Amino acid sequence: RCAMSPAAVARGLALAALLVLSPAGAARQARRPNVVLILTDDQDVFLGGMTPLKKTNALIAQMGITFLNAYVPSALCCPSRASILTGKYPHNHHVVNNTLEGNCSSKLWQKIQEPYTFPALLKNMCGYQTFFAGKYLNEYGAEDAGGVGHVPPGWSFWYALEKNSKYYNYTLSVNGKARRHGENYSVDYLTDVLANMSLDFLEYKSNFEPYFMMISTPAPHSPWTAAPQYTKSFQNVSAPRNSNFNIHGKNKHWLIRQAKTPMTNSSIQFLDDAYRKRWQTLLSVDDLVEKLVKKLEVNGELDNTYIFYTSDNGFHTGQFSLPIDKRQLYEFDIKVPLLVRGPGIKPNQTNKMLVANIDLGPTILDIAGYDLNKTQMDGMSLLPLLRGDKNVTWRSDFLVEYQGEGYNGSDPTCPGLGPGVTHCFPDCVCEDSYNNTYACVRTLSTSWDLQYCEFDDREVFVEVYNLTADPHQINNIAKTIDQEILEKMNYRLMMLQSCSGATCRTPGVFDPGYRFDPRLMFNNHGVRARRFSAQSL
Repeated sequence: RCAMSPAAVARGLALAALLVLSPAGAARQARRPNVVLILTDDQDVFLGGMTPLKKTNALIAQMGITFLNAYVPSALCCPSRASILTGKYPHNHHVVNNTLEGNCSSKLWQKIQEPYTFPALLKNMCGYQTFFAGKYLNEYGAEDAGGVGHVPPGWSFWYALEKNSKYYNYTLSVNGKARRHGENYSVDYLTDVLANMSLDFLEYKSNFEPYFMMISTPAPHSPWTAAPQYTKSFQNVSAPRNSNFNIHGKNKHWLIRQAKTPMTNSSIQFLDDAYRKRWQTLLSVDDLVEKLVKKLEVNGELDNTYIFYTSDNGFHTGQFSLPIDKRQLYEFDIKVPLLVRGPGIKPNQTNKMLVANIDLGPTILDIAGYDLNKTQMDGMSLLPLLRGDKNVTWRSDFLVEYQGEGYNGSDPTCPGLGPGVTHCFPDCVCEDSYNNTYACVRTLSTSWDLQYCEFDDREVFVEVYNLTADPHQINNIAKTIDQEILEKMNYRLMMLQSCSGATCRTPGVFDPGYRFDPRLMFNNHGVRARRFSAQSL
């Protein structure tokens, strides 16, 4: 039933030839692979976020591949999740922040993007059973957008959390009907509820069609409520004191410069406590992974199932004196874990290619045999990398883009700062503002490990980092880097911000096939006007 790609047809013919020679086990071998995607919420990789997950490491990473350079194009839950579902950059799916006004689970999103997500294609075009459990999009269930009665197209089984991550006292949409949960650990703790619902699906699903499962945990998002058996874990753990911890973000955008340095003792105690609790919540995710893998093994399905493990964005705890949040352009916020095991993936591998969450949809559709030329996705299939194909041509850069959030009035905690800021702490350090609106080209080539960013603000502020020399992004080299590189990066950024589909996959600045024509450069005002209008709804 799937619109098969030529490569998938060839694989099918090769498999059929093998089955003629070996009819035993033919039925099991002929089944298309199952796919499981485990998505955590706010789990970093840069600051040790994978450390507590010993079972996940043993059952997925050591049995498969770890991508060392996996990123998200927007370091915030809703835009990032929309990128996973659509395979598109934010300027193409138009989800710009976590609000309904920012298109998060809005009526417009439901009408224009949801019918074309990769799960919808898997179900409608490829005959997959599809199962969703957990946090979907931050505004899912909002009354103005259909409430929990709205079940997005493409899901056979739907167990979605109303609104944002919680561990107790939440409502689930169970195939469109509200189910309220309380605060009894044994029946209500959300991570465990998701594990149990997933095991039930694996027990009672049809055995005649392949399946896709997306399990989206609340952990390690705030309010960081650990399961009772884990509340005493990691008592001696504190947030890493790396070289950009609790320092002034000099030569950075004003929002970073406004953070108070050194941080107060109470701020440091707060972020250490948050770091510890985040790890505690992840121990229940580790248990979920173990239960899931064991069930797949008991079912005899493990060898025919791809398991992906990733997060929607990174996180920071004290970097550049910002207490805790995400949203910023730095590695700690945009870099995420990505582990994959499955058929044809050799164990215990690492891969340094530059990959992004816009690649997950194309990869899973490719696994199902769907012809990717029939989609409008910006990402690339990871399948050649998973299989270890030789001489794969791969990207050397990708786009990061974020549209800042800010109140029209003053933040009630910090009226002295004036309008436009949000997510402020009691000592008036704010994590976001309406002009924290930026776009970056993140480049990883054989010769350069570089990040080039421009802000849409009155300063037209630019930040550039050479991560080979400065992996913690302390020194902004915008004023000292070669002018020609700056011009090429400015042009490349403009190209990526207006890209769609295949044009998002053209050669980067340091690739052999790159073409740069300075005559195509706009004046700065023109570039920015065009660039940021693409993000408005």
